[in-house]
Amino acid sequence: MKIIIAPDSFKGSLSALEVCENIEIGIRVVFDNAEIVRVPMADGGEGTVQSLVDATGGKLVKLKVKDPLMRTIDAFYGILGDGNTAVIEMAAASGITLLSKEERNPMKTTTYGTGEIIVHALDMGCRNFIIGIGGSATNDGGAGMLNALGVKLLDGNGDEIGFGGGYLDKLENIDLSKIDSRIKLCNIVAACDVDNPLCGEKGASNIFGPQKGADENMIITLDKNLSHYADMVEKYLGISIVDYPGAGAAGGLGGGLLAFLNAKLRPGINIVIETTALEDKLKDADLVITGEGMIDYQTQYGKTPYGVAKLAKKYNIPVIAIAGGIGRDAEELYSKGFDSIFSIVDKPMSLEEAMENSDLLLQKTAERIMRVIKMNM
Repeated sequence: MKIIIAPDSFKGSLSALEVCENIEIGIRVVFDNAEIVRVPMADGGEGTVQSLVDATGGKLVKLKVKDPLMRTIDAFYGILGDGNTAVIEMAAASGITLLSKEERNPMKTTTYGTGEIIVHALDMGCRNFIIGIGGSATNDGGAGMLNALGVKLLDGNGDEIGFGGGYLDKLENIDLSKIDSRIKLCNIVAACDVDNPLCGEKGASNIFGPQKGADENMIITLDKNLSHYADMVEKYLGISIVDYPGAGAAGGLGGGLLAFLNAKLRPGINIVIETTALEDKLKDADLVITGEGMIDYQTQYGKTPYGVAKLAKKYNIPVIAIAGGIGRDAEELYSKGFDSIFSIVDKPMSLEEAMENSDLLLQKTAERIMRVIKMNM
């Protein structure tokens, strides 16, 4: 029997690889001779770097960068097993979790640190990039990232504008003469799981601004400033990003990557599936096991287990999901490629207890699933 284990991480508890390892332990209690293929997965958000590094035999790279408020912090990215592909989570440098609630202010926060990671990866010889653009603290259209890459964003007096979405209205000239020339040699894909435009009612500022600390007045200003930024981009680059689907991701970073770095915006789970060669590995499988920390109706909207299940059903392979918890309307997933869903929680316990013991709980859950399968063989 061939079993593919392809889960996401259990956030705050286990990496995707650790989830794979513990599920395998449970399987082997019942089917010691099974062929088991572990494929750590992610959907472009938190955990993508670790999953793709683990899946390809790559390495983690640690470095110092600027956080959203230009303070020096420790960050990381991955270089995949090919030695030429960098995988970056922009949240590692420019993420909302790096700030306290009181510090969140998209008028001031910048993507500069994300640009620093890109430069470091260029110095390491990388020319292919996968950039996950979820979880940002920013609303600057990628302006800070561009600064780090050598782009000069100038006001009417020829001075550089300040950091943050609050200064984009000052932009009158874009000087590309000093942009890192190596960018032209790169293939860049942004893992983007939203299709919001840059501006307007469904744009970056209106939809995502409040969670980043923006009040109503800020939202109006930020949206107006991004619209002006888009006008300047179209004037100097000849590219319209204001209504482009996904341009509003990560506070407009999607638009900045698209316009200045010629990036392609794609669903994160699709990128991970391709990078891990998951389809080739599961074609002849007898069973696929996937999972994530919480499975509910939202899982069907681009999250890892749904992407895995959809691919498995292409080959009529049964799919079982294991989750830390099963949430609202998870039953909808049974018509989306999932054959069964199991929670690792086997008795009344707190979230803290479940997270602390998730490794053993995963093992026991996998074992119970295998005993049912064995009984029906």
